[in-house]
Amino acid sequence: MTSTPVKSTPLVCSGHTRPVTHIHFSAVQPDQTYLLISSCKDGKPMLRDWLGDWLGTFLGHKGAVWSSRLSPDGSRAVTGGGDFTAKVWDTVSGSCLTTLPHNHIVRTVDLSHASTHVLTGGNEKKLRLWDLSRSTLDGTDSSLDGLEEFRVAENDFAHAGTVKSACWDEKRNAAVSSGDDQIVRWWDLRTRQETHSIKFSSPITSMEKSHDGEFLSITSGNDVTFLSLDSRLPLLTHSLDYAPSTASLHPQTRSTFVTGSVKDGWVRVHDAQTGEEREVGKGHHGPVHCISYSPDGECYASGSEDGTIRLWQTVPKSYGLWKLNGAANGNGNGNGTG
Repeated sequence: MTSTPVKSTPLVCSGHTRPVTHIHFSAVQPDQTYLLISSCKDGKPMLRDWLGDWLGTFLGHKGAVWSSRLSPDGSRAVTGGGDFTAKVWDTVSGSCLTTLPHNHIVRTVDLSHASTHVLTGGNEKKLRLWDLSRSTLDGTDSSLDGLEEFRVAENDFAHAGTVKSACWDEKRNAAVSSGDDQIVRWWDLRTRQETHSIKFSSPITSMEKSHDGEFLSITSGNDVTFLSLDSRLPLLTHSLDYAPSTASLHPQTRSTFVTGSVKDGWVRVHDAQTGEEREVGKGHHGPVHCISYSPDGECYASGSEDGTIRLWQTVPKSYGLWKLNGAANGNGNGNGTG
């Protein structure tokens, strides 16, 4: 079938100098705006506002940054990188509050809702829980006194391979992780024991929690699977004619999902019920490693090997730096600052 081109030319957010590895939006703030943080192999995670404008760069990592997350209120950020550390940041001042030391690359991080605890995972095959109340919050290394680990019963590891993604499910007092062993695991936050697991038939390339905290979007092989965090069961699985590297479910309507691919550098919009491809967006000049809907669903962001982030509107409007196709005196090549 022939897909419809996206309705607007994406806003290009430049500034990174190497591939963008991960992106994450905050929740909608009281003033109806939100923030976006991006990770990059240049080691300099960046913070942007809801229009794509650059707000600041977090300086301190000494290697590639693989994961970054914002607290719901946007006041805190956590990043994990190739320098064997995770770092917690004040997003207003840009200062590093604490450094969480590891013995290998940190591939995934997440902040608890109140920013009191951090989840980390990576090449050590371990999933760790850090209590920030034990940290000095002066930028130095955190005390290991507040460190706990999640382990499967038969060994000292959380997964048999690198832990690629982890997130909180505080509503059900749980954490969820996925690894190179093709398994998604649920963990009890009180006992730190495994409570449930699902084995996938192909390597898991991404796992994203929906903004309302009720679903997981997982890509594996050519499949996109939506899992209920309540039942811990798959709700829908769509087998596509390409291998998606990342996927995100619309936070408001749940009627569409977006994907990126390392095959062609395109982003695609699919019907969430049928899996039918609705739109395709061409603009990146390299593989797409990450994609995510904004919390209001009015745009989605994609990050690529080409070092750029592109913001794609789902509800075309002409505000800020957006330039729509056919807009008066506009060539559609809007660029974000930074």
